[in-house]
Amino acid sequence: MRFIVLCLGLLLFLAPAVDAHFGTIIPSDDIVTQDDGKTLTLQVKFIHPMERHYMEMAKPQQFGALHSGRKTDLLETLQASKGSSPDQLETFTFWITDYKIRRPGDYTFFVAPTPYWEPAEDLFIVHYAKVCVNALGLETGWDQPVGLETEIIPMTRPYGLWTGNLFTGQVLLKGQPVPFAEVEIEYLNESADNISIIHPPSDPFVTQVVKADSNGVFSYAMPKSGWWGFSALSEADWTLKHEGEEKNVEIGAVYWVHTRDMR
Repeated sequence: MRFIVLCLGLLLFLAPAVDAHFGTIIPSDDIVTQDDGKTLTLQVKFIHPMERHYMEMAKPQQFGALHSGRKTDLLETLQASKGSSPDQLETFTFWITDYKIRRPGDYTFFVAPTPYWEPAEDLFIVHYAKVCVNALGLETGWDQPVGLETEIIPMTRPYGLWTGNLFTGQVLLKGQPVPFAEVEIEYLNESADNISIIHPPSDPFVTQVVKADSNGVFSYAMPKSGWWGFSALSEADWTLKHEGEEKNVEIGAVYWVHTRDMR
């Protein structure tokens, strides 16, 4: 019996850690000025950001923008596109669209994906992702909730951020704060020239983790310029069927912000 216990312990020790999944919306910029042409390109993906592993993504169930308290349905503007993994061994599907800015203010883009079956965890994954873009100098609306089943509400203005700034947000589930929520944070480890790609020295450096306080409020200082994703996971109070069996659903509140080096 002791031998069996030792073997099981060794297997658990050797088993690879489950990678952090992140629903992703990345706009071509987080601030649009008069000189930018006022057209954004947005990419919607399902990825492991730091490790640059990309999952196949079905067409989302919802995709839209919140501006001045009004939601616009943009689902039918999404176009399927194909990308390659860094090792070029496989391709994946992601979604892309262009959006024309017509009025000043903050635009919160959001996505509710089609549930993703993850056999390694024996559950479905649904990550509700958001990103905010400021347009034409009017800084209003960035802290408005979208009304998703779970979401992160920024308490720091989520654009115009310098590297090293502290980002603070609040995790909500069904509109209520999530006390002591665990928030995973990853850097979008992409570079056109591959020179600035980060190589984590060990697994704990891939995903940063912070705990929210009793009001669901968390903070994190971002040490490098680029896109940063914040993800707070909960278990849904509903299930989905897979091969005839009811399976649990992991729902995630994901928020993306961009930082720039001060020069």
